[in-house]
Amino acid sequence: MWPPMADREFGSDGEGAETRLQELQASVDAAQPSQDAASFLAAIVESSDDAIVSKSLQGIITTWNKGAERVFGYTAAEAIGRPITMLIPEDRLDEEPAILARIHAGERVDHFETIRRRKDGSLLDISLTISPIRNSHGKIIGASKIARDISERKRAAERQDLLLREMHHRVKNLFAITGSIITLAARTAQTPGELASTMKDRLVALSQAHEMTLPSFTGDEAFQERSTTLFQLLASLLSPYDDGEEGRWRFHGEDVPISAERVTSLALLFHEYATNAVKYGSLSSAEGRLDMTLAARGETFEISWLESGGRSSSNTGPKDAGFGTRLEQMIVRTLNAEVARDWLPDGLLIKLSMPRAAFAAPGEPQGG
Repeated sequence: MWPPMADREFGSDGEGAETRLQELQASVDAAQPSQDAASFLAAIVESSDDAIVSKSLQGIITTWNKGAERVFGYTAAEAIGRPITMLIPEDRLDEEPAILARIHAGERVDHFETIRRRKDGSLLDISLTISPIRNSHGKIIGASKIARDISERKRAAERQDLLLREMHHRVKNLFAITGSIITLAARTAQTPGELASTMKDRLVALSQAHEMTLPSFTGDEAFQERSTTLFQLLASLLSPYDDGEEGRWRFHGEDVPISAERVTSLALLFHEYATNAVKYGSLSSAEGRLDMTLAARGETFEISWLESGGRSSSNTGPKDAGFGTRLEQMIVRTLNAEVARDWLPDGLLIKLSMPRAAFAAPGEPQGG
């Protein structure tokens, strides 16, 4: 029988063969974990929801994971080899040289919030973390970028900010309106009891009018389905400022229905006008009057809000573009309307022009 090959190579006692086999096994064992770790790391990168991209020091994309495809819309074949600036809007191109300069210096960029552009041209808010890539000798050869889409977080923060501003605005207005109502009630009340009773009724009316400007947070079906007419809506909004005199405000023209889906927008708009009339305009004095006229002209409604007989007015409203002004602009855009103001010697004329569809539910057919 032939002796074992290992014995012939390393010695007749087999000790050399055993040693060699142990060395080979040790080499295999040492190499295997690193291969598994590298594969595992690659799988993590590829399956990440975040965009993970690498680029050269010249800003050329060298790797592109599945998350980058989802976030930016480009496939790896479309992105690799192209400059990273294809993702950067023109007004932010100066960010890239600054980022590359920090990478060259060996610095890391943490949670840098900016805007990038998708393949379809749309913009998105992202948070970038950028780190230098070094070779085995420690030399910087590129950069890795992790981009997280924070668009929804930004929108949520903006909605929260809008709600806080609206709450602040409404609380200020309610105090101002309450003060005006007290002043109006005190002019006609003969006794403290009569003043208290009048104030109670008006504050209840104010609460009801304020409720019309709020969306339902309880899923109340009755609120969701409630519709009204323009003059009914205006009467509800103005009822807190009724001092018992006939003709303090008058409606002219033919009343028109308002769908439930449009009530909140129109209520908010006319609530702003009524609030300003009480604080600065005709409803701030006992002699003031308010005339509202609706005229239908083809597929357009024209509404005039005329304040007269009150304070002498030369643009006596708020001078700054506060929340009320921004709210009006937002609602006017939503209703596809146009608004104009004329300051008169004894009052104010607001002219609103909007399509008939502004009073109807979205998609609802319009009558002639």
